[in-house]
Amino acid sequence: MNAPARDIRGVLISVTSGRLLLPNASVAEVITYSEPEAVQNAPEWLLGRVRWRGWRLPLISFSRLADWSHEDGHLGAKVAVLKALGGNPKLPFFAVLSQGFPRLVTVSRTALAEAHEIKELPLGVHSRVSLNDDPAAVPDLMSIELLIQKALDQVAA
Repeated sequence: MNAPARDIRGVLISVTSGRLLLPNASVAEVITYSEPEAVQNAPEWLLGRVRWRGWRLPLISFSRLADWSHEDGHLGAKVAVLKALGGNPKLPFFAVLSQGFPRLVTVSRTALAEAHEIKELPLGVHSRVSLNDDPAAVPDLMSIELLIQKALDQVAA
């Protein structure tokens, strides 16, 4: 017997030149933007580190990582703290620059459609979707986490 399709709670995070769709459970907290401490020789998408609950979290610009935009507006910016999936005890969370507060959404089977595009997906993007006919990207959290770890390892070397 097939289980009935269930709606899930999601979060739409506005970033420069796009929006990210994530499960609500992947967002630990949303905090006010403050200037991050610099990480020397880091890629341009790694904006630095922000303090959160005793951690120094890497803060990324998803727009820069995906090559959507090389400018980040900081007026009204927030920081979405995401739970890392890789099980690295040194990187249990990372942060993404957000343009304003993320928006809670209900994701139903009928409202969500995968966009089937010919062009290659940008770095850090798992898929492109539309939710209620509004475009969004589903980030590839595991690959982003690996890119962050690689960048931090190279900086430390």
